[in-house]
Amino acid sequence: MAGGLFAMDREYFNKLGRYDEGMDIWGGENLEMSFRIWMCGGTLEIVTCSHVGHVFRKSTPYTFPGGTSNIVNHNNARLAEVWMDEWKDFFFAINPAAKNIDMGDTTKRKQLRKDLQCRDFRWYLENIYPESQMPLNYYSLGEIRNVATKKCLDTFGRKSGENIALSPCHGLGGNQVFAYTKREQIMSDDNCMDASNLNSPIKLIRCHGMGGNQAWLYNNSTKQIIHKKSGHCLENEEKDADNTSNNNSPRLRKCNLKKRGQKWLMVSNFKWQSKKNVDKNETNQDDQDESNEI
Repeated sequence: MAGGLFAMDREYFNKLGRYDEGMDIWGGENLEMSFRIWMCGGTLEIVTCSHVGHVFRKSTPYTFPGGTSNIVNHNNARLAEVWMDEWKDFFFAINPAAKNIDMGDTTKRKQLRKDLQCRDFRWYLENIYPESQMPLNYYSLGEIRNVATKKCLDTFGRKSGENIALSPCHGLGGNQVFAYTKREQIMSDDNCMDASNLNSPIKLIRCHGMGGNQAWLYNNSTKQIIHKKSGHCLENEEKDADNTSNNNSPRLRKCNLKKRGQKWLMVSNFKWQSKKNVDKNETNQDDQDESNEI
């Protein structure tokens, strides 16, 4: 619900804790209010055919100290810290710029949540917003880094049907954030890595959840990403075919443990992630040494 569209009884608004006074200007208050209503025993209803007029100024009469993004990150960091429990790690993984923002003291808001006897965020995800992309069934979330080239998979904001690429890892999340899911998908938003044949570039295709070209296995021991249908490995060749420049397009190649270009590092250190049996394949010492270089 947009922050300017709430209509609420004043007594209930006060009882629920009003707005978070630690937030600045605007941004995040709409989500904070929505989470608080649902998790603390209330309901949020959309009034059918309702209309709300919103008059926008040509320019704002106030300033944003440090910039708009700094203010929004500050507010959202408070929201995540107070209401999202262990899923705050998900927020900070895809918004790393907010991780080092000073969110201020959240003690009073956490006490408010306790006083109101609010439910946890898992309950919200499972009962109020089960269609959310929030990771109940993710093995990993974050950048996928190639050991050989030190580059990360990157969507560059491309749409379904376009090629996936690589670029220098920047650690800022965004287009370099991928989820490896329980369905064996490698996802960015609603699109999945898709390999239709061995000689074509890897594409982003709308996730269909049926495996096939979109099913991938990550071998924790060898650090290889294996295309399940073809049995080939994702590779970032250190040089193009003419041996003159780095290649920014990952391809499927026959799996070879000696190729550093087939070794990838995934982030998988969240409390809420799915549990997966670690691959039992043996790893030689060279593989371990290569993994430790990052």
